[in-house]
Amino acid sequence: MKKGLLTGLLLFGIFFGAGNLIFPPALGVSSGQNFWPAIFGFVVSGVGIAIVTLIVGTLNPNGYGAEMDEKISPLFSTVYLVLLYLSIGPLFAIPRTAATAFDIGVAPVVSESSLPWLLIFTTIYFVCAFLLAVNPTKILDSVGKILTPMFAILIVVLVILGIMKFNNAGTAAPTYETTSLAFGTGFIEGYQTLDALASVAFCIIAMSALKQLGFKDKKEYLSSVWIAGIVTGIGFSILYIGLGLLGNKFAVPAEVIANAKINKGAYVLSESTRAIFGNYGSIFLGVMVILTCFTTTVGLIVATSEFFNKKFPQLSYKTYTIIFTLVGFGIANIGLQDVIKFSVPMLLFLYPITIALVLIVIVNKYVALSKLGMQLTMCVVTLISIVTVIGSTFKVEAINNVIAKLPLAAESLAWLLPTIVCLVISTVLPNRQKGKVYDFNEL
Repeated sequence: MKKGLLTGLLLFGIFFGAGNLIFPPALGVSSGQNFWPAIFGFVVSGVGIAIVTLIVGTLNPNGYGAEMDEKISPLFSTVYLVLLYLSIGPLFAIPRTAATAFDIGVAPVVSESSLPWLLIFTTIYFVCAFLLAVNPTKILDSVGKILTPMFAILIVVLVILGIMKFNNAGTAAPTYETTSLAFGTGFIEGYQTLDALASVAFCIIAMSALKQLGFKDKKEYLSSVWIAGIVTGIGFSILYIGLGLLGNKFAVPAEVIANAKINKGAYVLSESTRAIFGNYGSIFLGVMVILTCFTTTVGLIVATSEFFNKKFPQLSYKTYTIIFTLVGFGIANIGLQDVIKFSVPMLLFLYPITIALVLIVIVNKYVALSKLGMQLTMCVVTLISIVTVIGSTFKVEAINNVIAKLPLAAESLAWLLPTIVCLVISTVLPNRQKGKVYDFNEL
């Protein structure tokens, strides 16, 4: 139990980033009176899928890359992992952390100035991030371990006091028309945490941390994995629901709601802090957000550069850090709201594939599946994801109408039933085999 709790706290620190803070309160604002189905959808995708992905990934000492090589194909594995690392790295997560740090920590202070403060801030931010990432040290990890619990405690206090103080109850916000729409919207918003994608990449790191604690047998290892996952899941669920309630109860002016350039989550965090603690509290929150985002940015640059250097060693680690720092810097300067908007199509594409991959790995542990059937499953999910992204991004009504006719489309799960059907087909196609069961010594 103790080892599982310790590992759960460590995992919470690994996944916890300031960027995760902006989506629950924003959902609280937009969901209005349909808050609970919306936040439930958010927790299912933002927490549940991420934790299951992490737990399943720890059962293979070589991670999901090895699972995809064996069950699908090495080419598919490479393409998927490249897109995944770009998503949790320079394309979305890295610029989002920088933009979040600016919106919460700097923008409220310099809002009246005409200087290009975003450009100035991100220049300093990314220069410092590069200098640490190009020669990573254990100091960064130590700082992150100190900042993360401090930041989490501050947010918990803010949430409790905010829920007690504010009582808007979502009446001033637009509401989703149906419970299904609220759940589906929350489910898609949960993608924005990027935690399920990060779980695919970080499961090996989590397994390494578990091994360092030492276990007498495989049973103790597995029980610790589950305890760690449950602890992490409960922690994030409480945090997300609390932040969502804060956004739901905090009165956001109509002009702010109507302004697409303002991130509602960042607005709620900064303004509710100012209302409760005054200007000094707002400054303190801003400093904490900047420092927490900064450690996350450096860690992501390091992780992404190490992956690409290992996968494509034609370029040096330093070259990759330069490339990803510059890309993150460039994208961060389009602004937080545009970074989020820019990321949605890629997430709509990657998340169903990730969930289908986890389902395949789980089912194959207990049921013999055909490799051809597993390949068919991934092809169908990938096709539906591509078509869905094209339809939603380019507003192609013909495509959207077809997708809308699929079961569970209203809940943003149009791909789920076809995935299950393909998995059933995989149980009857020839050349079936069960997934490999690893001994404790291999773990």
